[in-house]
Amino acid sequence: MNLTLKVWRQKNASDKGGFETYNVSDISPDMSFLEMFDVLNEQLVREGKDPVHFDHDCREGICGMCSMYINGKPHGPKDAITTCQLHMRSFNDGDTITVEPWRAAPFPIIKDLVTDRSSFDRIIQAGGYISVNTGGVPDANEIPIPKKVADEAMDAATCIGCGACVAACKNASAMLFVSAKVSQLALLPQGQVEKKSRVENMVAQMDDEGFGACTNTGACSAVCPKEISLTNIARLNREYFAAKSSSDNV
Repeated sequence: MNLTLKVWRQKNASDKGGFETYNVSDISPDMSFLEMFDVLNEQLVREGKDPVHFDHDCREGICGMCSMYINGKPHGPKDAITTCQLHMRSFNDGDTITVEPWRAAPFPIIKDLVTDRSSFDRIIQAGGYISVNTGGVPDANEIPIPKKVADEAMDAATCIGCGACVAACKNASAMLFVSAKVSQLALLPQGQVEKKSRVENMVAQMDDEGFGACTNTGACSAVCPKEISLTNIARLNREYFAAKSSSDNV
């Protein structure tokens, strides 16, 4: 396959940045999108040029690092996959592919396609934990959790924090991410100790980071590689209003 790539290049957060066009040839349809970028970078290095900087780690759809906006959609044209799981057979010979970084103020560009998503880490630090007693660890089977509840908690826990939901949202809202992290703990008995403080602190941190408001367009869930459900946002709202009502009555 021969392809034309229009790639966003930006030296740092203060640089204006812009698109540069590259041609790559003899790309195997069985390559992943990141492997295709490896080929491009090898070509640029041979030419004495600066390679394209992009995030990656596991390349197995687990870590969420491979954040690229491909032809107008986070992680590319396929549903329920990350960029590293996208293969070149999803494109046609002669295609022009446009690649950009996430576009959101809370995700400042570090260089090229690399963005700083440490705002997500700070949201987790604000309340994404549980209190446990030290000592002997009880057998997991001794904690009575209905299968339906356990499944819902596990579904929420599959969020990999890639930021595609923020990138797709017209308001750059992080509600899907935050709601998944709140839900995975709020649903389980182990998460009840911090139930009130968790949702209040995480929502407050989300607002402090500059993420926008949720207007329920559903774009976030539609592009999520783990298909996190919008029902988590409804649960987050219920948890938040209940916590605030309790605080007001104290």
